[in-house]
Amino acid sequence: MAEGVADRVKEHFEEVKENWRRNLACLDYFKKVLGRDDPLPAWTDADIEEFIASDPVYGPQLKTTMKSKKFGAVGALLGAAHLSGVALKYSKSPHGVVLAGAFGAACGLNFGMEVANHWYQLYKIKPGDAHLRFLYWWEDKTVHREL
Repeated sequence: MAEGVADRVKEHFEEVKENWRRNLACLDYFKKVLGRDDPLPAWTDADIEEFIASDPVYGPQLKTTMKSKKFGAVGALLGAAHLSGVALKYSKSPHGVVLAGAFGAACGLNFGMEVANHWYQLYKIKPGDAHLRFLYWWEDKTVHREL
């Protein structure tokens, strides 16, 4: 009887492992650029512009996602300034001001990125695919050129 239970538990864990393997299969795309023995060399803005000009599909998508980061930065600054100012006015506690500023920055960043998502209609594309395509392009350009 104990052997049957052990077999069923083992079978259950195998099913769970297979389920997670299927659910996280998207991470296989990143194995080419993450966890490398030797990291990819640094790129410059000129390299990014070269990719944007060379790829008619993912180039404009990458450019749009890069412009959307400004919304997040502005949102983070506004959120941090606002909440830390409110905390300073009402509590006058230094650690409260810092915590309120950090929370305001996190909320402002999320709000700013959501505004950018609608402003640039990023919901119609997959920004991660554009970034991954750039990394593939950069690897092909730098690593394979050296071979």
